[in-house]
Amino acid sequence: MKYKRILLKLSGEALGGSKGFGIDHETLSVFINEISEISKMGVQIGIVIGGGNIFRGLKGAKKGFNRLKGDYMGMLATVINAIALQSEFIDNNIKARVLTSTFMEPFAERYSKDRAENALNNNEIVIFAGGTGNPFFSTDSGAALRGVEINANVLLKGTNVDGVYTADPKKDKNATKFDEISFNEVMQKQLKVMDLTAFTLCYENNLPIIVFKMSDKETLKKIIMGEKIGTIVK
Repeated sequence: MKYKRILLKLSGEALGGSKGFGIDHETLSVFINEISEISKMGVQIGIVIGGGNIFRGLKGAKKGFNRLKGDYMGMLATVINAIALQSEFIDNNIKARVLTSTFMEPFAERYSKDRAENALNNNEIVIFAGGTGNPFFSTDSGAALRGVEINANVLLKGTNVDGVYTADPKKDKNATKFDEISFNEVMQKQLKVMDLTAFTLCYENNLPIIVFKMSDKETLKKIIMGEKIGTIVK
């Protein structure tokens, strides 16, 4: 096993399945099965999930919502998704705990590093919700922050693309995928891996990032076992 403790970042849109919004139970079940499998292997797992399947603060701001209020709405959306994940894990006899960046009792406990550490060491999956607790920061930044705080071995970013490319592969047929790339090269080429705040946090704290396609079967297990999947940034 190559990675003992991971921070898994999932997009909220991924939970929406083919529609991209709401919570698609079939898609949720697939994610739960993939994550549960590596949990049973003894991997300590922290998860940060976005809220874009319910509401995106930045897009909301462009449509007339106040940016500050829009970001707060987006934070609440991540809590809804986190509770959905937790419920599904528990239904599958997997221990899971939701920790939120702001007080959200009775829905979840307030985040602290000690609570997260105790839960991880107790083989609980920890789902971090509410982003950083501050507006103007993305869930990517929340994932990078929690990954650094819990001393994760790697940040795994599950997307709908199978890695980092020279250009958007959906728009440029000549785009080529990187199997491995350095933080400095990503910045020089201005490639989009995570938002700049999140990316810088990983860079400064030497937290490697693996970008991969979450929908591919057993991808998480293969990554944990050391197979070269997606793109690693280090």
